[in-house]
Amino acid sequence: MTGPLPPLPLLNPEPDRVPGAADPALAGPGERPALRADAARNRTRLLEAASGLVAECGAANLTMEALASAAGVGKGTVFRRFGDRAGLFLALLDHREQQLQAAFLSGPPPLGPGAPAEERLHAFGPAVLRHERDHHGIILAARTDPVRPYSVPAARLRLTHVSVLLRQAGTPGDVELIAHTLLGYLDTALVHHLLVERGLPLDRLEAGWHGLVDRLVTAG
Repeated sequence: MTGPLPPLPLLNPEPDRVPGAADPALAGPGERPALRADAARNRTRLLEAASGLVAECGAANLTMEALASAAGVGKGTVFRRFGDRAGLFLALLDHREQQLQAAFLSGPPPLGPGAPAEERLHAFGPAVLRHERDHHGIILAARTDPVRPYSVPAARLRLTHVSVLLRQAGTPGDVELIAHTLLGYLDTALVHHLLVERGLPLDRLEAGWHGLVDRLVTAG
């Protein structure tokens, strides 16, 4: 990897950015859209209220009206901040995704740098499985386009990261397609189906990941 990759930018516009601040869609590595202090506080307050509502009643029951009431603001304020319900869920995911990214890009090994590439691949799967399990309601609620999950910055970052580790591990074959195969195993809908609807234990999914990594890395 040639340098730190950018964190997942917010995909909805930020009307309260400081004048002259970079557009979040065009932000370079490590850049985040700068908000006025009052706007940043309001956004944090709204996201904290939204997180509380999701924990209390589930993502499917979170509405813009309920959020406005819980945060003690007008409904128009919520819509101006997030655009729509999908934008709200994307904003909720942004913080959680940044925490995951920090762990595998700069956190302690074996998930972060400092361990052999194959060990990092083995650590990556369980970390993402837990992330998808813990936030599946929000992630699925934010999916308004079946193709979009493959093109958002977070997905591209994961693909780049896994591809780099596969190359470093000396994996034979088309590493980009192999990376897509590995990431398909970690798809939110599949993880939810296996854990919740099929009732499979998490350690079985983790064991399946380790077996898949072993087969793909040493194939050929």
